[in-house]
Amino acid sequence: MVIQRDYIKELDELKKWFPIVAVTWARQVWKTTFLREQFPNYEYYNLETPSVLSMIENDPETFLKQKSHIIIDEVQKCPIIFNCLLEIVDERKIMADFIISWSENLLLSEKISQSLAWRAAYLKMAPFTFQELQNKNLLSDDYVEQIFKWFLPIIYDRDINPIKYYDEYIATYLERDVRQIKNVQDLDLFRKFVSLLAWRIWQMINYQSLSDDVWVEQKTIKRWISILEASYLTFKLYPYYENFWKRYIKSPKIYFMDTGLACRLLRINSVEELRNNSMIWNLFENMIVAEIKKQININWFGEECYFYRDSHQKEVDLVIDKANTQIPIEIKSSGAYSNEFIKWINYWKELNKNNPKKYPEDGFIIYTWKSISLWDVKIVNRKEFKYWRNS
Repeated sequence: MVIQRDYIKELDELKKWFPIVAVTWARQVWKTTFLREQFPNYEYYNLETPSVLSMIENDPETFLKQKSHIIIDEVQKCPIIFNCLLEIVDERKIMADFIISWSENLLLSEKISQSLAWRAAYLKMAPFTFQELQNKNLLSDDYVEQIFKWFLPIIYDRDINPIKYYDEYIATYLERDVRQIKNVQDLDLFRKFVSLLAWRIWQMINYQSLSDDVWVEQKTIKRWISILEASYLTFKLYPYYENFWKRYIKSPKIYFMDTGLACRLLRINSVEELRNNSMIWNLFENMIVAEIKKQININWFGEECYFYRDSHQKEVDLVIDKANTQIPIEIKSSGAYSNEFIKWINYWKELNKNNPKKYPEDGFIIYTWKSISLWDVKIVNRKEFKYWRNS
């Protein structure tokens, strides 16, 4: 099944200006399929194929000097390639000469940042967005079903059972990817930690609580969260402060990029179980925040996402921070609109009405539905944001 990805425009821009285009994200988001469709005339090499890896490892410099306009998939299997690419692209100055792809990990990102700075552009390809699925009429009318199934391409390509798939996904991630990161020695404890983190979706991270529950030091918890982020399985949402330093020293919230994975870690076995589970509203907010993050990633104009909470516990669920304005968004677990939903947005606007550096927009309400369509969502450009809202 071919589902048109929304990254084509961004890719077209990147390949004009950079000799190397690097496509990254976690496994199973169709990076390879996308690249082979967009670069049909490029030679393709997959380093997970032993014979291909062996051929290139023997003399990567000679191999690369003889090639132009190629795709190298799972490039992390041969890290020395990065050193070789540096000299070649500086000499040739051919845009989009090499396309490389990998499933991000902490060690690889460090090597790339050291060796390919200013030579490579990065396209972070996330799972499907609402719009991509809607274009193929694959988006469920039931938001609970969508949370449970979620957006990984293989779920739609093979109509596979999400439970079986995510069990295999978790096992592969732990046994294959995490083992490459030398600081993770006890995989059983790490899996326990990941499951406990799923129970903390939407909450501010309490490192001491996690440390006590998993029986490891706080510094280990922080390192493990960094590993999940580097693998694109989770992301943090930091609190909004005018002072940039405060944004990053205060406790962030934690979210999973994939609510289907989170459901499996929570041992939720069906849509009906999820519908009656106390975590449903946390997972709903997680789905909305992840969707907005994905769309900002596709239509990037410098926006960042935060949440706002003051010392009196008055909170705005999401704040999109733009160059000269902030867009407050409230996410509500209700099937009908209430005027109560708007009070924290009004509170936010009142706080900022006299600030000459900010011009708060009206804001948006996102909530589950009865009579309206939940899925009318698309970030069009830097000036127009369309979200679910009461008509």
